Amino acid sequence: MSAQVTTSENQVVEGIRLPVQWRDPVVAAVMLILTLVIAVMARGESRISFADISGWFEGGIWVISAPIAVWTMTVLSVVGTVIIWLRALARKHINGWWLALVSVALVVSFLVWVVSDRPTAILPVVSLLAGGLMFAVPLGFGALAGIVNERSGVINIAIEGQLLVGAFAGAVVGSAFGSPWMGLIGAPLAGMALGAILAWFAITFRTDNIVVGVVLNMLALGLTSFLFSTMLKNSQHLNQNLKLPILPIPVLSDIPIIGPVVFRQNILVYLMFVVVIVMQFMLFNSRWGLRLRASGEKPQAADTVGINVNRIRWHNVLLGGALAGLGGAFFTVGSGLSFSKDMAAGNGFIALAAMILGRWNPTGALAAALLFGLATNLGGVMQAVGAPIPAEYLLMIPYLVTILAVAGFVGAVRPPAAEGKPYP
Repeated sequence: MSAQVTTSENQVVEGIRLPVQWRDPVVAAVMLILTLVIAVMARGESRISFADISGWFEGGIWVISAPIAVWTMTVLSVVGTVIIWLRALARKHINGWWLALVSVALVVSFLVWVVSDRPTAILPVVSLLAGGLMFAVPLGFGALAGIVNERSGVINIAIEGQLLVGAFAGAVVGSAFGSPWMGLIGAPLAGMALGAILAWFAITFRTDNIVVGVVLNMLALGLTSFLFSTMLKNSQHLNQNLKLPILPIPVLSDIPIIGPVVFRQNILVYLMFVVVIVMQFMLFNSRWGLRLRASGEKPQAADTVGINVNRIRWHNVLLGGALAGLGGAFFTVGSGLSFSKDMAAGNGFIALAAMILGRWNPTGALAAALLFGLATNLGGVMQAVGAPIPAEYLLMIPYLVTILAVAGFVGAVRPPAAEGKPYP
């Protein structure tokens, strides 16, 4: 009888007993400990607002017992952590939903504790979730840009710069024409222009992709800062506060919680979901997607069947630049703000983390972008409700969540095999 045995639970591979995978159990245990600490500190009552929960009825303010709510979350966290540990010790596959349960228990416990025992502090659920979705827009478009570029074989570190020039062009073009809709045309064109420079150096001249990306980020920051100081700072015509209108979808916008959060947004949010759905299908179910992935995985094999690898890469770097530029429009016409220096504020690098956390998959990247967007909005909401945490620490929340998510949840990932490698 052959000694080679392979099970679906990954217990034994070719007769070798696999080692225990400690990453998920350790992460779950740390989150459980934090939840327990919060449960010990929870006192009094928490007030949670469900205002605007639906167009059909008013949710009002719910008053709950903070200790009961947090200890309930702690019990769920214990159950999830125990199951994760038992499956890890048995060398079985750990379903990601158990880790998600422990994570949700920690987040809910933290939110309940923040507003506990303070009658004036009210947690606004709808605005927290809706704002998190809005903040996910530049991250989602930036992550999609990274996926298109890296799947075709070009590393794009310049997403930060593309978001920035997209924000700049969105404000200037929109102001020049007096319409935020025109800003949605100027933003992707600006991102595409920066993408063309990236493609020119990285593909045509075979320059190191990372070096070019870093330089383009510095170029975008310096150029937009210079133009802002010389042209926009005192201009009343080229840097107006224009905002895209909210476009509620009939009936769907009245669904409790989901409606006002998802279906009562501006066109940028809807575009993000549409692009994710289309790209998810096209990337894995179309000739375009097959050629794109072949160019990033096995360019030699793609070349042998007549695919022009460098042309594919050029086209997709331009497409990625347009997507990132469109995401940059969120900072100006998407939010109703005029342009200011360094508006991207590191979102391009968080978008790269979302791309990696999503494993170069559009739907996975969207989920990661939503997580980081919620973390970004969480800091602002906590400041608004007067959380007993210094403001400096609240501002660190999105960056800490990014680091912890990539370090604790990603594990070993494999990028496209030929990314960053020039092809003759």
